[in-house]
Amino acid sequence: MIRLEEITIIDAPIERCFDLARSVEVHLLANIHSGEQALAIGGVTSGLPELFQRVTWRAKHFGIWQNLTSKYTVMQPPTYFQATMVKGIFRTMQADHYFRTLPSGATEMKDLFRVAAPLPVLGPLAEVLFLRRYMLALLRERNTVIKQIAESNDWQQYLPSHKAEPSERLYS
Repeated sequence: MIRLEEITIIDAPIERCFDLARSVEVHLLANIHSGEQALAIGGVTSGLPELFQRVTWRAKHFGIWQNLTSKYTVMQPPTYFQATMVKGIFRTMQADHYFRTLPSGATEMKDLFRVAAPLPVLGPLAEVLFLRRYMLALLRERNTVIKQIAESNDWQQYLPSHKAEPSERLYS
């Protein structure tokens, strides 16, 4: 099993970072290279998934089209959510996303990601040879996109129904 931990510091309010991290549209933008889509298979296809909702992603990885269904299994806004694979190619996959406000006002986004490759014998070999590096690159690309959107005015395109955030109300 692969275990990844990635910390990203984002100069934006915690609520904005939390919601952008679970936005279907932001996820799709971060994975545009794989042709990723959110499929209408008994789940959410846009917006912000809530507790116990599912999203089925279709993407091309390693030259093969794959479907993966994730379920939001824990939700504690704006500090934590967990997404767990309930159907897909991996033996297991779980992502924990933690958020905290730093003294500077920036948000620390900490991702703990666990994935186990299929095939009990060849899976561990694939994890060592290429899967760890591939998954880490995907995670970092996702976090870069979240950071870029959160720190610009672009966030409003993805969270249009948001009221002014607490830190913005102070300056209005």
